[in-house]
Amino acid sequence: MKDNNCAYCMEGELLDKFGIKICDLNVSKLVLFKEQSHLGRCVVAYNDHVSEIVNITPEQRNAFFDDVCRVSNALHKAFNPDKVNYGAYGDTGCHLHMHLVPKYKDGFEWGGTFEMNPQKKFLTDEEYKEIIEKIKANL
Repeated sequence: MKDNNCAYCMEGELLDKFGIKICDLNVSKLVLFKEQSHLGRCVVAYNDHVSEIVNITPEQRNAFFDDVCRVSNALHKAFNPDKVNYGAYGDTGCHLHMHLVPKYKDGFEWGGTFEMNPQKKFLTDEEYKEIIEKIKANL
């Protein structure tokens, strides 16, 4: 099931506004968040357009969290964060997804909740490519 107005469903221009698709996972897709105040920040978005974790079966839920865990492991290996924060929102974009936000003790917003889109740090295409390669190498 897809929603024509959903960036995670349609990808392309809608997704390009805030993210870069890295790859498909088992039951989800991995997207690098363009705003990189937190090095390695990304989103794991469930493949089907569902709003809530309760809208999928226990098996699908477990597979989704396996994808989240796989990405988290890759982020730890690639960037050595002190902590990865996890955020599951969707008040306005009702597509099941989880933000994975690496946090660093000497970095931006350590000790507090991450801002959804601080609009502080955007990178060059080459820098995005390097981050994506590091993540993919550790998946």
